[in-house]
Amino acid sequence: MAPARLQARPTSELIPPPEVRGVVPLNLGAQRDGLLYVPLRHPLGGPRPLLVACHGAGSEASHSIRPFMDAAEERGLLLLACDSRAATWDMIHGGYGPDVTFIDRALQQVFSRYAIDPSRLALDGFSDGASYALSLGLANGDLFTHLLGFSPGFLNPAAQVGRPQIFISHGTSDRVLPIDRCSRVIVSQLQQAGYDPHYVEFEGGHTVPPQVQQQALNWWLGAAPEGNS
Repeated sequence: MAPARLQARPTSELIPPPEVRGVVPLNLGAQRDGLLYVPLRHPLGGPRPLLVACHGAGSEASHSIRPFMDAAEERGLLLLACDSRAATWDMIHGGYGPDVTFIDRALQQVFSRYAIDPSRLALDGFSDGASYALSLGLANGDLFTHLLGFSPGFLNPAAQVGRPQIFISHGTSDRVLPIDRCSRVIVSQLQQAGYDPHYVEFEGGHTVPPQVQQQALNWWLGAAPEGNS
């Protein structure tokens, strides 16, 4: 089994709507853990889309969830974010390992407690987290239907499994991860590997403008908000 492969899968069993809402700690790690956000107001009828978010270097799960909370309330999304075991993700340190194991445990917990739509299961990340999300996602395209990479630095997939759809954005003035040697190279690599990434360049630096985030969500879920569906 490839070291980047995740084993957790959504269940087909009937799971009632959640009773606990808001920010829910995973309680899987003593020092660095993770969070699930369950919308407070959306009725959450039926299986829901799940966005699994990977933070940037030196960051934490809460920073990955916060920008998507309004969209979660509007569209009935569940948001899952794990802390990397170290300051950034294992693959960036040299190989897949403890972060894959932790993400798998987190997904198993979420899938056992919440009804998740397997056709709208996305992995996203920013900066180092984008490099990780794209690389891990390519090895688990039979689980993640969509990959969203905001300002990634590079690709290092351990395998290519399935055919996930891919969204990438990058600022043309990014001085942290310059676009010429990062996303423009990544997009070319993906195209050569047979993927058709949806690629967005914007005027700006190492960031995710709100309009780009909205564009990514519309690309993933469709342009129309779900309201109370």
